[in-house]
Amino acid sequence: MEKVLTKNIRDDREPLWLADYEAAGGYRALRKALAEFEPQALTQLVKDANLRGRGGAGFPAGMKWSFMPRFEADDPERPPYVYLVANADEMEPGTFKDRLLMEGDPHQFVESLIISSYAIGANRCYVFLRGEYVGCARRLERAIAEAEEAGYLGEHILGTDFSLRIRLHMSAGRYICGEETALLSALEGKRAVPRSKPPFPAQSGLFGRPTTVNNVETLCNVPHIVLNGVDWYKSLGRHKDAGTKLFGASGHVAKPGLVELPLGTPLGELIEEHFGGVREGRALKAVLPGGGSTPMLTREHWDTPMDFEGCGAAGSRLGTGTMVVIDETTPIVGVLKNLEQFYAQESCGWCTPCRDGLPWTARLLAGLEAGNGRPGDIDLLAMHCKFLGPGKTFCAHAPGAIGPLESALTYFRDELEALIPEVTEA
Repeated sequence: MEKVLTKNIRDDREPLWLADYEAAGGYRALRKALAEFEPQALTQLVKDANLRGRGGAGFPAGMKWSFMPRFEADDPERPPYVYLVANADEMEPGTFKDRLLMEGDPHQFVESLIISSYAIGANRCYVFLRGEYVGCARRLERAIAEAEEAGYLGEHILGTDFSLRIRLHMSAGRYICGEETALLSALEGKRAVPRSKPPFPAQSGLFGRPTTVNNVETLCNVPHIVLNGVDWYKSLGRHKDAGTKLFGASGHVAKPGLVELPLGTPLGELIEEHFGGVREGRALKAVLPGGGSTPMLTREHWDTPMDFEGCGAAGSRLGTGTMVVIDETTPIVGVLKNLEQFYAQESCGWCTPCRDGLPWTARLLAGLEAGNGRPGDIDLLAMHCKFLGPGKTFCAHAPGAIGPLESALTYFRDELEALIPEVTEA
């Protein structure tokens, strides 16, 4: 299997600094992009490669880039700043993939930011970095400084008319900042709440200027597409989606961690061959395939291709591709309670269904776990799945939060109903 994103990452996690990165082929993609592609042609290249967002939603990156307005150098309508924002907040429960890329190969990330900024016409780039990722920040700051000194960043990059500055912004830490417009509000120093759309960020984003927001892993694919082409990139996938993916596993597996594999690798192969199987030889009960906000899969989904289409067909989402594995000994009510308590806490409180509905589900689940459930509680949980679902709230926070609960009511309803004490007549 060809490693793409992690080929430069050493076992000791010491990164390649500039000289070693260049010796390994670093910044060749940038030189090729600037010499051989106009920005819109580069956008079309990424679109043709079918690079889909690796942050959770899976939206095609090239299509998102194509929404950005284009300006000639002498256009009086041209804004002074156009932005690319890298979402490096990584707050999804069970997710720890972007940290590996930023710490293990910071120049790959910096090169991807430069090429992607060129493609969308951005002259300013912000990295919205999780506050706890102090090690990432130090390594990225050094990589950015080295790139500036070498002429890969700053004014007239490599003798062209393209100029770019990259800045790090350490997040104060809220899960809601995974929603791109809430992230932009936080970056502006405001309360992290989602914005009404339209206008979309491509028209009015950071500080009211055209903006594209992409995930770290998504962006890190771009230099490799530029160097190797569309057909090569599409050939990497094993099912219907292109490229490789950083898959992770935590929870009840023998060997938790991260591995880069082709998109479309079956769920069972991931668990058994790459993460050592379920711990202590126990049976699998459920998997959250793409982080805490993805609907559960079970043993019946063992052969599901782990890509966007495969997970969707199984009734879940690929999400971040970092699974949480749950073994047969684990009461499902405790898993659900922990998840719903987290999402209730992380709600921005902007809309009523999310603000009030998520704490309600958490209280119901806590009551069931404590043995204080009442007849009708399962129906109330099902009602919340309906009223907190897609299209019922201001953003996707609540629908994501309710996904594991809705799937658990499908696969483990009998287990939950058994927690309600029988009512005996006097």
